[in-house]
Parts: sequence; C-alpha cells; structure tokens
Amino acid sequence: MKFKDIFTDLRKKAGLSQNDIAEKLFVTRQAVSRWEQGDTVPEIETLQAISKLFHVTINDLLGYPSDLRCQSCGMPLTPEHMGREQDGTLNQHYCEWCWNNGAFLRDCTVEEMVEQCLPHMPGDPEANRTYMTELLPTLDRWKKKEA
Repeated sequence: MKFKDIFTDLRKKAGLSQNDIAEKLFVTRQAVSRWEQGDTVPEIETLQAISKLFHVTINDLLGYPSDLRCQSCGMPLTPEHMGREQDGTLNQHYCEWCWNNGAFLRDCTVEEMVEQCLPHMPGDPEANRTYMTELLPTLDRWKKKEA
C-alpha cells in the first residue's frame, strides 16, 4: 500500500475529518488533501507527528514491511507491542515488556533474560533455552561493544 491509502484509512478509522487532522498537525486542510490524493508526502517531522497520533511506525505509514524484533528479548515487534519513549513515541527497537518511558524495565544479564522469556515460549524448554542462548547475543542490547 502507498502512504496516501494508509493515511486515509487511519484517518477514517479514527473518525477524523481532513480538517481535524490539519488542526492536530498544524497544517492546512489542503496539505492533508494533497497527501490523500498522493500528490505529496509529508516532511519527516510531520510523519513523526502522524506516527504518534495514530500509534503506528513511520515504516507502517510509508508501507514498508516491518519485520522487526525486540533487540532485547527477540520477540517479533508490532506497533501495539512496541515500547515507548518518554514523549510517548514508539520505540522500534524494543518491546513494551523490555522498554518503557525511554528506559529498560529490568537491569539483567543475558542469562537472566533467557530465564524470563522461557515461561512465555511454547514447546520444549531446553530447545527454547538453546535457541534463546544463541539468539540474544546477536541482538543490539547484548552485543559486545568493540573496544
């Protein structure tokens, strides 16, 4: 899908008019109309505001596939389960169970994270432990910093 279609669908699902959106984003109704007609795409600052307004990622707005994973626990990320920054914007790197209000919710080791995740995983616990033990060190939170 293209931005114009995604944006229009989000606006209509929210029950907002073009005028309502224009007021919330401090733009003209004509600008909103041009976005919906596909004549233009908003500037990055406006895309960030739209992202925050509709609780979706900029990638979602632009129609890019988002195969995102929490960079702490490895859980697949969707906008409804993304952590939030202090200003309420979505964090596309960490899930809501690892990150909130701009910080990690728990200070833990890789081994402790594995143990926290295991009860929530279906299947064989030992196979899951092996999988998580191999996966977590590849994620941003756990990668060894190069000197």
